[in-house]
Order: sequence, then structure tokens, then C-alpha cells
Amino acid sequence: MSKGALVVLEGLDGAGTTTQARRLRDRLIRDGIAHLTREPSDGPIGRLLREFLTGGHAITGQAIDQTTFSLLFAADRADHVQREVDPAIARGAIVISDRWYHSSYAYQATGAERHWIRDLNRNARVPDLTIFLRVAPEIAAARRVAAGRVQELFEDLPMQQRVAAGYDEVMAECAAAGERIEILDGAQSQDAIAARINALVDDLLR
Repeated sequence: MSKGALVVLEGLDGAGTTTQARRLRDRLIRDGIAHLTREPSDGPIGRLLREFLTGGHAITGQAIDQTTFSLLFAADRADHVQREVDPAIARGAIVISDRWYHSSYAYQATGAERHWIRDLNRNARVPDLTIFLRVAPEIAAARRVAAGRVQELFEDLPMQQRVAAGYDEVMAECAAAGERIEILDGAQSQDAIAARINALVDDLLR
């Protein structure tokens, strides 16, 4: 049995994380070792979060508090790890997650203290490899429009510009703390990005 691992794809909405996560899954599934997942998860807390992000459960005239989001994301992540991620890794699977705690640090820290969010996630599993697809907020926004996506909370351009700056800080901080962070140019072609991701994962598995 192969040794399991957690590989995370991170980036702005529209950076291509979902596409590349699926491509990596499709490549690894031939060896029977791939398990694709995402955050928010498909568990009960994750489903509630997705409703919030798309405008469900909103109280008319009231914005959802950032503290609430931070707590919910941390709770979903803890449930996600226990329910899905750790069991898959224990079976020897390479778990590919579309987003992880880096998103919480970059997104929720625009309205709350990052050190507090880190404390909420202090027991979260550290990825074996995090691949950050860096792309300009304007390019990411154009991709979302081209895909016909309905704008979610956190997706207006000024917010995405703040999140992009936050991501750069987060990736530098995590790398300094010893995490394996690889930063790729998300403006490249899908094939070029996939080839680089494949090489990074091959190196991890060796």
C-alpha cells in the first residue's frame, strides 16, 4: 500500500484550483490512490457554509459576521479531517483538496485577526504539499464571468484584491514555518500548470 498524503490546491476564486484538482485526481486515479475533496466540505457544516456563501440563510439587511464564518470554517475543517481526510490517508490515498486552512487565513483575516483564526485551526492537518495558483484578481474575475458564475460573498473585486495580498502574506508565513509551499503562475495554460503540478506530486511521492 502506498503512503497517503495531503495535497492542497489554493488560489483566488477563478484561479483554476477546481480544474487542476480534478485533473490531478484523474491522473492519479489510474493508480487507485486518489481521493478528491474540497472546502467547504460536503459534510453538514460545509453544506451550511455553501448556503451562506451563496446568500442562503441570510437575515434581510444584515451581513453575516466574519467571526461566525471563521468559527464555521474551523468546525467544518475539523469534521472534514476526522470524517473524510484522515481515513482516506490511512488507506494510503493521496487526498487532493480544493482549498484548506490557507483560504481561511487569506479570506477571513480580512475581517478578523489572523492569529485568532490560526489558533482555531491549530489542530488541523498540515498538508504534505500546498500548490498556490497565483493569478491577478482581475483575471480571476474575468474567468468567473466567462464561466457564468453567480457572484458569491467575498467575490467582489476590491475584496479579491485584499484577499490576493493576504494570500501572498499567508504563503510566505506558512513557508517560513516549514510548510512545503509551491507557487505557480495561474495565468499559464491549463496544460502547462497541470504538467508542473504532476512533476511536484511525483517528487512528493518519491
